[in-house]
Amino acid sequence: MSKLKTASVLAFERKLDVSDAFFWQTDSQSESAKLTEVAIVEKSVRGTISNRLKKAVANDVAKLDAEVEKANLQKVDAAALDANNDTLVARWSLKVLPFEGKPNVCNDQDYQTALVNTVQSYLSEQGVAELAKRYAINIANARWLWRNRVGAESISISVKCNETTLNFNAHDYGLNDFDSNDAQLNQLADLIEKGLKGDEFIILYVEGRAVVGYGQEVYPSQELILDTGSTKSKVLYQVDNVAGMHSQKVSNAIRTIDNWYTGADFPIAVEPYGAVTTLGKAFRQPKEKLDFYSLFDNWVLKGEAPATEQQHYVIATLIRGGVFGESGK
Repeated sequence: MSKLKTASVLAFERKLDVSDAFFWQTDSQSESAKLTEVAIVEKSVRGTISNRLKKAVANDVAKLDAEVEKANLQKVDAAALDANNDTLVARWSLKVLPFEGKPNVCNDQDYQTALVNTVQSYLSEQGVAELAKRYAINIANARWLWRNRVGAESISISVKCNETTLNFNAHDYGLNDFDSNDAQLNQLADLIEKGLKGDEFIILYVEGRAVVGYGQEVYPSQELILDTGSTKSKVLYQVDNVAGMHSQKVSNAIRTIDNWYTGADFPIAVEPYGAVTTLGKAFRQPKEKLDFYSLFDNWVLKGEAPATEQQHYVIATLIRGGVFGESGK
């Protein structure tokens, strides 16, 4: 019998299927205020030269004056509440799909059998309650609002599922731990757990209301400009002139549950190498054998189950989805 090895073609579909989040606005001080969309507007601005200059220019008074005299003309997209509205309303949905450990693509049936057996062993011994609770906390604490969460006077979250409506005060739940525990949160976690186990069809409709101030700027997703001939230096995401946030950005916030890496000071998004691009750092280095592939291969191929916390991390990565095959080259 040949030695078991990782399949060269191996992929998992994501099990937390998140929609884009779209932005609306209203006035918290008026009971009759209606919801209106947050639109993207284009601004033409005249900025100053503020980038780091070469020493030869920075140390020469005449050259520096000549440089800063140049106008930094830009066209940018911006999004803000109207002058008579103080509340940002963001809406999105989350479909929770059953997770059984079976890949959607695998070209080695012996490997798939070993993989499914490994995951089923985890599900029977640990279950997905811990992961479900962490996902629930990241919905309740409004981490997914990103920059819009900062400086908000208050943030209320409502989650609807079938006939159930759950309400949360986002500031009651911290961003750096997962110790929160209350009836509403447990109920939300239970819904997510049921969806992952396949006990019920679960789709959550999430709404966040952040009181940020009349006329204040809000922050949709920024588009990546691949067309170098673009006349704008900043393009914001919108659909039918309604500002929005990419589903990938919302999803990243929901799976920011990994505080099991070495020296963890704060949770990071579940990624195979613990990558955080904004910090330019991979928190799970292969040399420490705590990256996804090292843990995953030892568990499936050798039967060496990692510590419970690392098991949670591996399963969360599979729930995240991705292509995990090992090239034969």
